[in-house]
Amino acid sequence: MQHEQQQPIVNIVGKRIALGPARRDLLPTLTRWINDFSTLRTLGALPLGPTSFEAEERWYNAATGPNASPYFLIYEKATWRPIGGTGFHEVDHRNRTTTFGILIGEPDARGQGFGTEATRLMLDYAFTALGLHSVLLTVASYNHAGRRAYEKAGFRECGRRRECRQLAGTLHDDIYMDCLATEFTSPVLAQVLAPTPDGTGPASSEEEPA
Repeated sequence: MQHEQQQPIVNIVGKRIALGPARRDLLPTLTRWINDFSTLRTLGALPLGPTSFEAEERWYNAATGPNASPYFLIYEKATWRPIGGTGFHEVDHRNRTTTFGILIGEPDARGQGFGTEATRLMLDYAFTALGLHSVLLTVASYNHAGRRAYEKAGFRECGRRRECRQLAGTLHDDIYMDCLATEFTSPVLAQVLAPTPDGTGPASSEEEPA
């Protein structure tokens, strides 16, 4: 029987997953994820190739540096094991925009709705905590599971770049999807960040009831 791990530090808690800060002790796990070709094909990290521990460590140092964009580890709440990572790129506070990315690194955690929930929590973070208005992502046309997850989370297709991504000798489209703050209802953080009636602090640290 798998023993539950000790609860890590987390920032945003959903129903089945939670998001927390990156951890140096998990670099071996991150390196394993990024060397899984079935993961890389959905990220568009082509040509496929190996990533050394040292290369992943350099990425980690940049991703946790003082000017880095937000990046979270994704935890499965039932066991508190890390199952992936998610973050933003190029956060533009003046224009209130950013670009979203996600990786579910553990194969047995895919297809269970964890990616959809993590995406919704990240949209909540973008709109409710950061005050952004528009979040964009790019997904390959062959990544049907990813597209469904993004649509369920609140994204909609807003454009395409045709035949710009090659995989296994075939050219595919890149699909651009976006979500606006006016199209999204906060599942968690609107309650977490709301002031109490006397104005002293948050009303609750728990997720919104289903």
